[in-house]
Amino acid sequence: MSTQTEDRAEAEDRPEARIGRPADQAKRDAIVRAAADSFFAVGYAATSIEQVAASAGVSKVTIYNHFKDKGGLFASAVEHECGKLRGTFSLDGLAAGSLRERLTAIGEAMVAFLSRPEMVQFERRIAAETENEPAIGEAFLAAGPHRMKAAFTMLLTAMDTAGEIAVPDPELAAEQFASMCKGIGDLERRFGRAKDDERDRQRIDGAVDVFLKAYAP
Repeated sequence: MSTQTEDRAEAEDRPEARIGRPADQAKRDAIVRAAADSFFAVGYAATSIEQVAASAGVSKVTIYNHFKDKGGLFASAVEHECGKLRGTFSLDGLAAGSLRERLTAIGEAMVAFLSRPEMVQFERRIAAETENEPAIGEAFLAAGPHRMKAAFTMLLTAMDTAGEIAVPDPELAAEQFASMCKGIGDLERRFGRAKDDERDRQRIDGAVDVFLKAYAP
């Protein structure tokens, strides 16, 4: 029996396998934080379960209990990181103000999140690793960008229902707004250009202008 198989067999017999207690949640949170730090710093291939376990102060068995395998751990780490932005797309988390002010706040949060050096570096590594392992790219898209788009789509749908905007396709509108806010700056940063705050400001303001002209009633 392989070491990994032995670890998983042991995991099934240990009390830790019964997820749900506060101690289990604390362990899970520590694992996700350690995994996110590693994946964002060195990428998927160079991150090991052993190293994450050591950083989180848990055993490999505990990681398998919570996440089953490295792929599950990666998805949870990406969800954790992108969750920092998804709150911006909730009605409760959105700052008060006019529609223009709220859309501007969303655009600012989106650009600030995506232009962080660690995020740019992470996307470069994941894109390179996806050439050899397409599943890595699919896992990243599902856990990160697609979940954020879904959250933004729900917000736009709620705004449409409330009569603030008239959007026939909220999902497409979410993509349009995000793309206009990022502009070519997102691509430039991946290829080594420095962040241009003034141009980013112009992109966000322009995106809000275009969005309101297209969808404000």
